[in-house]
Amino acid sequence: MKLLLTRLTLALGLAAPLLFAHADDQVKRGEYLARAADCMACHTAPGGAPYAGGLPIVSPFGTIYGTNITPSKEHGIGLYNDDEFFAALTEGKRRDGANLYPAMPYTSYHLMPRADSDAIHAYLKTIEPIDRAAPVTSLSFPFNVRLGLTGWNMLYGKDLKLEPAEGKSEAWKRGQYMVDVLGHCGECHTPRGLPGAMQLDKRMTGGILNGYLAPSLLATDLAARGWNQEDLSTFLKHGMSAQGTMFNEMFPVFHNSTQGLDDADLAAMATFLLGDKPPVAQALVEVPAEKLGVSAQRGRQEYLNVCAGCHAVGGEGKPHIAVAMRGNTTLRLDDPRNLLRVIEDGIGEQKFSGFEHMQPMPGFADKLSPEQLTDLLNYLRQGWGGQPAELAVSEVQKLQADAPSIEHKAH
Repeated sequence: MKLLLTRLTLALGLAAPLLFAHADDQVKRGEYLARAADCMACHTAPGGAPYAGGLPIVSPFGTIYGTNITPSKEHGIGLYNDDEFFAALTEGKRRDGANLYPAMPYTSYHLMPRADSDAIHAYLKTIEPIDRAAPVTSLSFPFNVRLGLTGWNMLYGKDLKLEPAEGKSEAWKRGQYMVDVLGHCGECHTPRGLPGAMQLDKRMTGGILNGYLAPSLLATDLAARGWNQEDLSTFLKHGMSAQGTMFNEMFPVFHNSTQGLDDADLAAMATFLLGDKPPVAQALVEVPAEKLGVSAQRGRQEYLNVCAGCHAVGGEGKPHIAVAMRGNTTLRLDDPRNLLRVIEDGIGEQKFSGFEHMQPMPGFADKLSPEQLTDLLNYLRQGWGGQPAELAVSEVQKLQADAPSIEHKAH
């Protein structure tokens, strides 16, 4: 008996370092997966502690607040076990059985394997617990009745299915998981219907989010805006490329998520989005001033008045100050609303990889008349965006009227 106990003690002693090493590996993997899943962006308030909640998430049904997911037992997820955490992540079920609002992207996470959920949970249990309650979400009736989400979940909770992967490269398969599941890109880049569910027959064709367009991520549309795989992976890694910089809702995605991902995963995401055999990126043909429309020709003077000081007379931009206008992806969108919103709202100072940064851009909502704004939009879109048609003042005013009343600027 004594010999048996001695052998058991020795075996446990030898196994302990392996168990600790496995647990450490799981935590490190969970930290990476949490970054890929962009958990921090929605669960961290501006200026607040990481993962402590409080970020207001504006939806058509009211404002929903990101919850505290630190290990706080009173205000966070400190009492959750792995089963309960997995249910929250993939089914939208709280520990007390109540339904989470689908601002939590369980409609994409439901395709996440249990091992990845357990790893994320293992990591979150190691961060500092913050004993602070996030603001309580309070929506108007009937959206405040969480029980009603039971039927919604039955109809839409697990609608998202992965595309068949037969004949696809390993990079494409990995990219599909990174984009469709962990990155849950379709949650913003897919239009939503009246019940607030993704219209999966229009998957990745673009969606409206707080007055901005999360543009189409279809391969043909990306290529039409000049994207190739190298530029797209660079954009995800550094937040900027020849096509411009990330702003608005995409800037925190870059800041909290994509800049920390492995190059191989970023390349895989670009491979998935553009395909194993990507369409050829369309080069932009600049339009000479004399061939611009009447409104666009007037708009050149508006550009010289308010834009050229930072973006340069020829639209080439200035390093560390302002992006180039030539071939800028925002100008190449068929829908002009993002360009309109940026001109009116401005963009805060943005820090990118390394020492790269862009100075703040002021908004011009109170400085340009509807006619001046329309002329400027037409000049930018025709001259450097490849858009042949001219916008009418009435079209611009309609977009202005459709914009949300809240101030919604880049983080």
